[in-house]
Order: sequence, then C-alpha cells, then structure tokens
Amino acid sequence: MKRPFLSLCKSLPAFLLAALPLGVSAAEPIRIQQLQRCGDLLETQEQTFCLRVKGLQSGDWQARLNGEPLSPERLSGKGQMLQLQLDTKGKQSGPLVLEQQGQQSNPVWLSLGSSHVVAANDDEVAKNMDGLTSYVDLISVVIEENYDGAKEAKRLAEKYGAKVVGMIPPLNTYQLRLAAKNLDERDATVLRLGGEVSVDAVVIEESGAEKSIEDDPDKAPPADNEEWASNRFLDAVNFYQRRLQRENGGVKTHPVRIGVIERDVDFDTPDFADYIGDDCRTNSKRLCLYARDADKPSAHGTTVSGILAAAWDKSGNSGFLRGLDNVGPGFDVIVARDSDAGITANVAASVNLVEDGVRVLNWSWGIHRIGAIDVNGDPIDSLVRSGIAMSGYEELLEEFFLWLREEHPNVVVVNSAGNGSSFSGRDEYRLPSSFVTDQLFVVGGHQRSEKDVPVEDAQYATKRKASNIDMRVDITAAACVHTSTAKPDEKGEVHCGTSYATPLVAGLLAAMLSINPELEPDQLRMLLRRSAMTIGEEYDFEPTEGDDLTAPILPSERANELNNPDVGHSARLDMYKALDLTVQSLNRVR
Repeated sequence: MKRPFLSLCKSLPAFLLAALPLGVSAAEPIRIQQLQRCGDLLETQEQTFCLRVKGLQSGDWQARLNGEPLSPERLSGKGQMLQLQLDTKGKQSGPLVLEQQGQQSNPVWLSLGSSHVVAANDDEVAKNMDGLTSYVDLISVVIEENYDGAKEAKRLAEKYGAKVVGMIPPLNTYQLRLAAKNLDERDATVLRLGGEVSVDAVVIEESGAEKSIEDDPDKAPPADNEEWASNRFLDAVNFYQRRLQRENGGVKTHPVRIGVIERDVDFDTPDFADYIGDDCRTNSKRLCLYARDADKPSAHGTTVSGILAAAWDKSGNSGFLRGLDNVGPGFDVIVARDSDAGITANVAASVNLVEDGVRVLNWSWGIHRIGAIDVNGDPIDSLVRSGIAMSGYEELLEEFFLWLREEHPNVVVVNSAGNGSSFSGRDEYRLPSSFVTDQLFVVGGHQRSEKDVPVEDAQYATKRKASNIDMRVDITAAACVHTSTAKPDEKGEVHCGTSYATPLVAGLLAAMLSINPELEPDQLRMLLRRSAMTIGEEYDFEPTEGDDLTAPILPSERANELNNPDVGHSARLDMYKALDLTVQSLNRVR
C-alpha cells in the first residue's frame, strides 16, 4: 500500500521540503532542482523519489524516464513538491524529464541503484570540540566482508537501539540513525560499535551545508586562450575532429559515459540552454548532459561541468567534449550527487554511477585532516576534518577502490590535488588523493607564466601557489577558467583551483577511451605521462620538497633516453599529444 506523500518525504533535508509560492509565472521554465530517493531507502524493488520543481503550472503534467512515459498513477504531489514511485523491474537508470503544455524540463539522471544515504537536517547537527559541524545521530558502519552486511547491520541496529536508514551494499556499508541526542552520546555509541567484531570501521559525517568548492586563495589571473593553450586544448579538439572524420582510414569511436560528482548545473545560461528536454540522444554523435538545475551561473558544479559540456561561443565557457560533437561517439555527462550527506553521499553516488556504466568519474573535491600543514609549515584551514572523521572516510574510500579493482577494473577516477599548498599524497593530510591505485588520477593546477616562450617550454606555465604537490600528483593542468554567464556574449568571472584542472584531464581520458576503449588505467596513465610537456625546474629525483609539483618524468616515459631534457621535470598536460598517442595505440599488438 502506498504511504502518504508527506510521510515519504520526511527523510529529506529541510531545504528540499521548503515549498515555493504556488503562483508561478507562465513564462517561468520548468526546472528540476532536486531529485532524491525518499521513503524507505532500503527498498530496492519499489523505489520512491521526491522532487523539488519550479515552473510547473496547475493542471496535468507528464514524466518520462528514458523517453518512456511513466504511468500517471505513479505520479503525485502539487506545487513544487512531487513524488514518483517506480517498480524497478524491467526498468533502467536514465534521464528523467517533466513536460507540461509543450514545455520540457532539464533532464536529470535517475539512478535505480541501491546505494543511497540520508543527510542530516539543521536540527540534527552540532558543533564538535574542533568547531566543525558534525552529524549527531547519523553514522555509517563498514561491515567486514565475510558478514552479510544487511543482516549484520540490522542486528547491530537492534542491539544499539538504532535504525538502518541508508546503505551502500557493494561496499557492505550501512547507515544507522542512532538514539543519540548529543555528540557525547553519539561518540559513546561509536566507540562501542567500533569494538564489534563484525565492524571494520565507523564513519561519522562532519558536514553542514557541504561545500564542494575548494577555495583557492591565490589571486586569479585573467583567463584567456593562453590558459588552456598551455595544455593544447584547441589543438586537441582540432586533431579529434580532423583525424577521426576522414572518409578513408578514419578511426571508429565508442560511446563513453562520464560521471561528475557535483550538485547541479544552471540550465538558464546560454552554455547549457540547448540541453533542455529528452531528445538529445536522437543525435548519436551529440554530447548529452544530465543534471539538477542550479540558481547561479557561477556555481562550482556549473563551472566544472562547463569545462566538459558547455556550448561553444555562447558565453563564459567552451566544453572540451562538446567540441567533439558531430565526430565523437555521443558522450554522456552525468552530474549527480546522492544527497548532501557529505563524503558518504559522494561515494554512494559514485557507486551508483559506476553501476550505471560510467567509465570516468570526476571528483573535484577532497578534504584535509585538522593539523595538516602546508609547504611553508603553516596550518591548513580549508576543508578540514577531525582525525576520527578522516579515519572513517579513509576506510570507506579504501572499500570503494577495492570494489572498483575487483568489479570494475577499467573505471578511472580523476581527483583534484587540492588547494592547501600542502602534500596531496600523505594520507595523514589529504583524502582521497593520497590513495595509491592505478585507477586514481591526481591533478594539480598551473597558470600561464609571464615569460614569452613557446608552449613546449617548461617555463610557459607556472604552478599555482595554492596547488597541493608531491609525487602522488600525476599531472598538472590549467587551473583558471571563466564561469558561465546569464547573458550571451557576456564574460564570466575567473575562477581558479585544482577543481577546474581536474575536468580537463577527465574529459581527455574520456576522449582517449572513445578512441581506444581497451585501454586500461595503467595504460592511460602511461599515455598521459609520455605525452606530457614539462613544467618547472629539474629536480633530479631528490626526495619531494616544496618545489616538486608532480612526480618527475622518468627515462622510461621518454623512450628510455637518460639524457632527454624532460627527465626530472614535473608533467604538464598535453591534450593534443595524448590523443595522437592514443590513435597510435590502436596499431600496436596488445
């Protein structure tokens, strides 16, 4: 029997339940601003979704999933709050679009995956001793792999007077709502749970209004063509278009799905206006974008996604993968986040996206441990978490990468190195960039130098002072970009940070995989490093110090030439050369 709509939505964050005025102007476009699982998150067959929508008028409306209309009796709600109930049997994850009187909404990716967690409301968080906002009664337990996770989580919940409210089954991780009324009670229960033989780790969330942006305190230089020229952006687009469209001897391309862990994208900007509706895939060579709608064109998710998918010559941004339209295979860019439940939600969304066929994940986020210091010995005060929270996150992320290696060995995750002027590869300082696995690519940030030298010269670009560094950083890319704008031909603000260098690498990896989908993560890394230009001075393989931006280029990455001038320098992304080497890889015996 169906539960009432309001009771189903009680588990949603307070901001999602805030209804807007019903008198919406007829001219206002239909926009899906939130889409989250609600009701019983443990139910996998009959799933319920709650939506916050603006622009719907009174009267009939229709919802389509993967282009197929949903039965009207499965739809309910009024005003801005809607509810969908889906029987998942025979259905697949895909774009959800609302339509009314000929108007269509932005397409949002609706995942039928089983991994979902609940975010805390404002009255369910408190400040801990470190002054960080922490969840009072919501924690997650990572169950040892030799236990039935669901059964054991239920047993633990009964023992401690808790309730299982969320889960990430592939990682044997289950979210519990404790009976705790304050942080002291929570910590006492966490201590007892941590002593259970079946519990590998307990994850506590330190997230209020979770910020996905990584603040870069450096002054932003003007972003112009010279920033992306330092990575041969336009040369790469030209090469892909020219090399792959030849009638004779052309290269067959293959569809690639990219997941971007961000909140939303502003579809009212010229950069994204032509993604509205669900007819994108009628053109097999067109890039398609699926995301919740944002209110601000300069928001983090819009800018990160724009580096991949923004329309060209409209405003602000020009997406790399969008530039490959008409020649490319039809890329899918899915912008999604399970909820606002911090790092746990990022991981849950990533699991669902991988199960939905994503080959490249863009993680333009990361956290530092309290007490981490920068290269000058000063403490880092941005995106910090307590030691106990970091320990839980580390175990959860470790489970994620173990799962990737065992079940999805060809999926790659591209992560920003961070903007703390610190060490990206030290797990006592930074997550997730400190993990050592072939499937994780770590990206630092650089900007155009003031030197008048050729693009190939190591001095053409200089590292961003704020960019995290060390041997764990695989490559560096341009960190500064214009944001999208509300009006055509208007120049956006300049934002800088490793968050914006990361999608340049993620987009390039997707393009490489579209050319040769057989490439494995270690081969992709090899091609990135072999094609890389240099940046900075030579450091002769000394222990990592403050001036090392990435792992130094090795002789093996330069055809075993010990005297190659690139050897010992840090690596700077060369998008053109990487695509060239990828095409060449098709002719080699694997």
